[in-house]
Amino acid sequence: MEILTIVIIGVVLLVLGIFFAGILLKLGKIALSILLHMILGWILLFIWNILPFFKIPINILTMLVAGFGGIIGVAVLILAKALGLY
Repeated sequence: MEILTIVIIGVVLLVLGIFFAGILLKLGKIALSILLHMILGWILLFIWNILPFFKIPINILTMLVAGFGGIIGVAVLILAKALGLY
């Protein structure tokens, strides 16, 4: 009876471990994607600031907007700066 209980507990722990490992991998993939988008947004903002137009400050807010929005996020920042919203 004890061996059967140990086997059942082992199988349940294995299934739970696989389930939670899958969830952690998905969350890690999402976090990596957000990080890569933030880096791309920073690069686009840096390139825009090299151009002789108006400057967009590179801070955490602009990086998040550019990172989550991608090219459209950078375009929104440029438009907002052109309209004098910040």
